[in-house]
Formats: sequence, C-alpha cells, structure tokens
Amino acid sequence: MTRPLDPALARKLHAQARADRWHVTIDQFSVVLAAAAARSLADKPASPSDIERHLMALHLEDLALACACAAGDDAAWEHFVRQYRPVLYRSADALEPGGGARELADAMYGELYGLTEREGERRSLFRYFHGRSSLSTWLRSVLSQRFVDRVRVRRREDVLPEEDSPAALPAPDRPADPERDRHMTMMRAALPSAVAALEPRDRLRLGCYYAQDMTLAAIGKLLKEHEATVSRHLTRTRRTIRESVEKVLRRDYHLDDREVSECFASIAGDPGSLDINEMVGTSLGGKKHRQDRSS
Repeated sequence: MTRPLDPALARKLHAQARADRWHVTIDQFSVVLAAAAARSLADKPASPSDIERHLMALHLEDLALACACAAGDDAAWEHFVRQYRPVLYRSADALEPGGGARELADAMYGELYGLTEREGERRSLFRYFHGRSSLSTWLRSVLSQRFVDRVRVRRREDVLPEEDSPAALPAPDRPADPERDRHMTMMRAALPSAVAALEPRDRLRLGCYYAQDMTLAAIGKLLKEHEATVSRHLTRTRRTIRESVEKVLRRDYHLDDREVSECFASIAGDPGSLDINEMVGTSLGGKKHRQDRSS
C-alpha cells in the first residue's frame, strides 16, 4: 500500500521540480512521488529520511513533466514533443539505420499521450516512469524494447527472411540485463576510437549536434553549409561510426551478427556512462549552445 507523502517534503520537491510550470499541483505531484517511493523501497523498511534521500535523488523535473503530460497538459506535451522527438529519432536510427525504426518512435506518442481510458482515467505510458533514470534514458529503453519485440514478431512470421530485411536482425534470446556490463565494456572500448578516427570536420559537426545540442540550422550557419547538407553528413558519419564499431566488435571480441545486434540494442536502450561530451565535446572548446532542437 502506498503511504502518503509528508506534506512539507511534497512542497519542497514540488518547488525543486518546478512542477508549477506545467500546472502540476502539489497534491498531484505528491501522489506520483509516493508511488515512486513505494515502488523502489517496497522490499525494505524505509525511514522518513530514507524516503527523502531516495526522492531527492530522482530526476524531479523530468518526473514533473511526465506527470503533466500524463494529465494531458497542452504546454507540457508540446514541450515534450519538441524536446524529445529528436532523442527518439536518433535512438531509432541507431537501432535501424535508414529510418525503419522511426515508425516505432512515432507510435509511442499515442501510448505516451494516453489515448485510452480506464474507469475515467487516462492510461498513459508515462505512469511507468518513476524518475530513477532521466526521461531520455527511459524513452530510449522503451523504444529499444519495442524494437526487440518487433524483431521477434517478424522472425516468427518470416521463415526465410532476406539478409537485408529488418526481420533478419536477431532479437536477444535472453534478457539484456545479464549482458549489460559486457556490452558496455565493449562499446566503451570501441566507440571512442571510431569517433577519434573521423575527419576533424565530421567530428566537429558531430560535437555540435550531440554534445552542444545545436540545431541543424545553427550548425549549417557555423560551418557555412546548407541545413540539408549537415543532415546528410551526420547520417553518413553515424553510419561510418557504426561500421567502425561493428568491425571492432567482430575483430577484437569475436561477436557474430546476432551478438553485434544485441550489443547495439542494449546500449541504444540505455547508454549509461557513455558520454559523447568526452569524445567530441572538446572540439568547441567547452562552449555550450543550448537551443531548440526541433529543427
């Protein structure tokens, strides 16, 4: 049973999350926080100080945004789409280069918005987000699972798929978690060298987009390139990086096609401590360009 949250703590966390930006009341946020604490601390006795420490460590602003989106707040939803659509699309392209997985990202919006109701309550996918990871990490994890599920369905339906068919991409035969540390170790070794091997201009373009959060238009202005040219170069660079990483995984770790696909799916779902800033962020001398990523 979920225990009510201390009102003073609820007010404190509500203010810290800036939840009033999205018209989330203290009472609404308190219910979400109490559910998050109950889910994480259910298997062990927790004192009020334990609960406070746990809740203070959550991604509170992300949790407030998710709460507002689940409630159908228009401003929150518009912000979510503008901020996180690029995240979902980049994750989809990492899972299946060429755009084949973007339809999965688009399909998630209906589930996240909560198009169905049960007993008068919106059934939003956001109710499964409890703030322990960032919202972007959680979204990548959900998308990755959707991708694995689709691959499994296609493998059952297509007895002899073509080599270049999405159905030919194997799904893990076991949960990803047991192999998580191994996948991370391999990717941490392979990815930086792949990025370092890029031409300086490609690395700069990559750093602008991923580490500095610049829009395609802003990068084009900086590099004197058309926005569409920037997009094409980024697509080519991502493909080059993937090919380089796959080569390392096969050569140094002796992975087969199935294992390579599992490794990419695992990391795309949750990149963990892999930080693009460490690989390309120094190209701009540490400057930060925080702009609207809707372009």
